[in-house]
Amino acid sequence: MTPISSQPDTPHSDISTLLAVARGDAPADLVLRNGRIVNVFSGEMEQADVAIVDGFIAGIGSGYDAKETVDLAGAYVAPGLIDAHVHIESSLCLPAQFAAAVVPRGVTTVIADPHEIANVGGAAAVRFMAEASRDLPLRVVIMASSCVPATDLATAGARLTSEDLQQLLADGVVHGLAEVMNFPGVIHGDPDVLRKIAAFRRRPIDGHAPGVWGKALNAYVAAGVGSDHECVTLEEAKEKLARGMYVLVREATNARNLDALLPLINAKNNRRICFCTDDRTPPDLLEQGGVDYMLRRAIEFGVDPVDAFRCCTLNAAEWFALRDRGAIASGRVADLMVFSDLQAPTAAAVYVRGKRYDAQDPAKTEPPPIPPELTHSLRFPVHEVTRDVKLFDFGVPARGSQIRVIGLRPDQLVTDSFVTDAKVNQGYVVPDVARDILKMAVIERHRATGNIGMGFVRGFGLRLGAIAGTVAHDHHNLVVVGTDARAMRRAAHRVRVMDGGLAVAAGEKVLAELPLPVGGLMSDRPVEEVAAAYRKLLDAARDLGSPLHDPFMAMSFMALEVIPSLKLTDRGLIDVDAMRIVDLFV
Repeated sequence: MTPISSQPDTPHSDISTLLAVARGDAPADLVLRNGRIVNVFSGEMEQADVAIVDGFIAGIGSGYDAKETVDLAGAYVAPGLIDAHVHIESSLCLPAQFAAAVVPRGVTTVIADPHEIANVGGAAAVRFMAEASRDLPLRVVIMASSCVPATDLATAGARLTSEDLQQLLADGVVHGLAEVMNFPGVIHGDPDVLRKIAAFRRRPIDGHAPGVWGKALNAYVAAGVGSDHECVTLEEAKEKLARGMYVLVREATNARNLDALLPLINAKNNRRICFCTDDRTPPDLLEQGGVDYMLRRAIEFGVDPVDAFRCCTLNAAEWFALRDRGAIASGRVADLMVFSDLQAPTAAAVYVRGKRYDAQDPAKTEPPPIPPELTHSLRFPVHEVTRDVKLFDFGVPARGSQIRVIGLRPDQLVTDSFVTDAKVNQGYVVPDVARDILKMAVIERHRATGNIGMGFVRGFGLRLGAIAGTVAHDHHNLVVVGTDARAMRRAAHRVRVMDGGLAVAAGEKVLAELPLPVGGLMSDRPVEEVAAAYRKLLDAARDLGSPLHDPFMAMSFMALEVIPSLKLTDRGLIDVDAMRIVDLFV
């Protein structure tokens, strides 16, 4: 099998042309003249020309001839930006449309973990994402999803074994091992987890260890894990840096850690810090940006501009062993970002492999066929006689007077766990809108088991109606949050009819919706259309009372059983600190 675009570029086998241009003996394809280079090696601004041939930087300096010359008139030139950790599926778009959102902003490489879609379709889904990323203006470095499923405390649609991951590596589909979320398994030496790590021993191994410190952190690092993107406090980030990890500072749609961690960055440690977005929705990508926004925010905070650029270029390239990019130097790929304001870098032009990116150019390749594992991916029990899908039952019979409740923290993935008096009506526990305690359900949708986990959550702020969707990290079952069972049923059934997606309902009326037919996670429509539909969802949720920046992303993480403290899966409430199922009633 031909290696896919996750692998680093290298100059063509005959480098004589590259060397001839570098020496000045032959003309370049393109010379960018009169630019100010952001030199992430020296830490300085370098006034020089950049000569490019066959998509690679041949030389830096003056006196280079070229077939084409562009006068930058003193504008700055920086390496193309690198997002150190992202799930493309969270853009709700296929890779080509994700690229259309981020490349115009100067992002030319992303390190992608396809574990969202892998939890639906397994290895076939990973291969699909790699194939769909071929020949894009964005280089997508695919990592092997290490934890599919994340745990056995939820029902996912697939399982990736160490043998599956080794085959993906042997076939050139993946570059390294993606976030190892099963940190208890690593720390306590689970044989299956250690086999996966051993298979990638000579490759980058990304971590995911929220709140892990002390001796447990020592064990996690000793196993071979080299990075972490789950830090939420300075103390946590400092300890992980001190133990030799790269800290990937995250600014996602729902997990906003950048401002809390910016004071971490200084002249002594900035070479071990990268920027990543993890999970960002289309409106945020199009309106605010991704790592380009993080770059501007860091400089605004007071981080030296070159240090800030290192955090989203050279550092990520070095951690992921992508030595062909991340800096402006001879022999490296000519992925470049041109901008005019060093204090607020915004791409005026982007060069990909030495060609100026034109957002108006149509996609040059058709996306690959959607594999059967990712079509018609919602499966629910049916009535034995009518063969209709059984109605979802969201009733919670009262078996006690106090219940455990998930406490949402705005803009964070971690949750609180608290106990409160249940509101009971005719023998059933019901939402208590006055106290912002809403009902939540997670409905298994991969194997038609009929599992429905029921719980309650505080922090969504809905005064009426319900929201539902099949974006529910990482198992991606159908999750619903609402103020009453009728609206919850309406929203859930609309998602089922769409064969995956997101919906808002009040009573029997659907107020907004977004179909996601590719595995229940992605649309096949242009990113602008997806963003417009998503904005309508957000507006509808706000009209029903939610004050959250993005209640859908928040809802999706209420079902993620690897981030403390209390979460809900199709198998029930999960005490993440103890990694066990607990009863709703105390």
